[in-house]
Amino acid sequence: MRRSAAARTLVVWCPDWPVVAAGIPLDQPALVLHANRVVACSPAARAEGVSEGLRRREAQGRSPAAIVLAHDPARDARAFEPVVAALDAVAPRVEVRLPGSCALATRGPARYFGGDHALADTVTSLVAVALDGRGQVAVGVADGAFAAACAARTTGPGRAAVVVPPGESAASLAAWPTSTVTTVGGIEAPAVVDVLVRLGLTTLGAVATLPPADVLARFGPDGELVHRLARGLDARPLDARHPAPDLTVTAELDPPVERVDTAAFLAVGLADELHRRLDERGLAAIQVGIAAETEHGERHERFWRHEGALTPAAIAERVRWQLDGWLSGSSATRPTAGITRLVLTPDEVVAARGRQLGFWGGESRVDERAVRALARVQALLGTEAVTVPERRGGRGPAERLVLVPVTTVDLTAPRPTAQPDGAAEPWPGRVPPPAPAVVPPDPPAADLLAADGASVGVTGRGAVTAPPAEVAVDGAGSRKVVAWAGPWPVDERWWDPAAHRRRARVQVLDDTGTARLLVIEDGRWRLEATYD
Repeated sequence: MRRSAAARTLVVWCPDWPVVAAGIPLDQPALVLHANRVVACSPAARAEGVSEGLRRREAQGRSPAAIVLAHDPARDARAFEPVVAALDAVAPRVEVRLPGSCALATRGPARYFGGDHALADTVTSLVAVALDGRGQVAVGVADGAFAAACAARTTGPGRAAVVVPPGESAASLAAWPTSTVTTVGGIEAPAVVDVLVRLGLTTLGAVATLPPADVLARFGPDGELVHRLARGLDARPLDARHPAPDLTVTAELDPPVERVDTAAFLAVGLADELHRRLDERGLAAIQVGIAAETEHGERHERFWRHEGALTPAAIAERVRWQLDGWLSGSSATRPTAGITRLVLTPDEVVAARGRQLGFWGGESRVDERAVRALARVQALLGTEAVTVPERRGGRGPAERLVLVPVTTVDLTAPRPTAQPDGAAEPWPGRVPPPAPAVVPPDPPAADLLAADGASVGVTGRGAVTAPPAEVAVDGAGSRKVVAWAGPWPVDERWWDPAAHRRRARVQVLDDTGTARLLVIEDGRWRLEATYD
């Protein structure tokens, strides 16, 4: 029964951390996008109706002046390192869950500082100094990390810390929506949450009243996990255990390494070896300790936690985040020598439940090997060197498909934006299919001439000034136009003087059989694409 009780935990939460990490003031509208959806926004954008989960087009429609940022976990982790380092003065062990949120056990620190309230006030002051006015801080203390994280989200102006009395965590969670276990708790059980909501169990208090045995029989381990959180208990105290010492993997670096990408490449092999050792014993790590040592004896250690199993790619990614934050820190915290030792320790493990790989489609061994190969290439060339395609929608061919860094997407999850119909919204003024085959990154200049040699233009009513007769691209000889179509005029973002653009596109076919898509803007023609 004692193992079933939740440990007293303090959680630090920095709201809208991706915006803060990007250096955008919170009083300025800003959006952080991942997979074409909003994952974070500033309070100013939220006041204009933007919320997490909105698609990019709808969010920009509600907040036209908002700054659009790409989701960058490495940037967020690098900026969060000073916050975690400030808490080293309070507790010897700080657990990082995600950039912007960390936790620590209060048993020892609370006794030293004079109770939970005094500890919460001390932590709030330390984090506020580390943030230096760049963002906000919220602190919650409760029985269990999940209840403490929810308590931190109930803070408000003039109240930076909320302490839930011992034994009252379940009552403090009763009014929270059932979906909180995924949005705040990080539990990957959307199917269970969806069924519970459709059954009418819309709050955690309602879920907590269910008999535990019935929940386990109906929903399996995921349902049991959701039920434990709803009752204010720790997520995995019954399964979690300390691993054997021989599971720790170590790499000696000779000569010492001073670059993050070099150390991250070595971390990929370490993570694979750690995963192999765990897999041989049927275990999965939910918390991993990452330690780095320099030739001057300096040591930097952090503990990273994930309620799902930490894959080799996820472990290697966290090594990169941690080392990047350490090596690029201030002169007071930055190491004075190269890294000579890397250590990965599975601090907390559970029985591996495995996953079902696809037989006809879906996730397969090939997908798993591809993800590992991309991680190795990324470690060699850098975080921004490996990109994947993503459909964004748009009127021009160059706008419909973009390349984004692989670090900004989850390759292990379904990616609707990578499918041919990933951007199905209507785009009035777009060029009809088929799509062109070649889209130059830097559109060359072109000339579209009428029969009398004058340049063809497009009027304000969307009509050409004269039928096209000749076309020339990038100073080459002109060719006779045998067929043409268009124009397709567009007047985009007319409400934003800085981003306002008026363009018109025309398709032309010359006497050699080459079909081109030309665009005119500010009276100048350019070759936007070529058809095959």
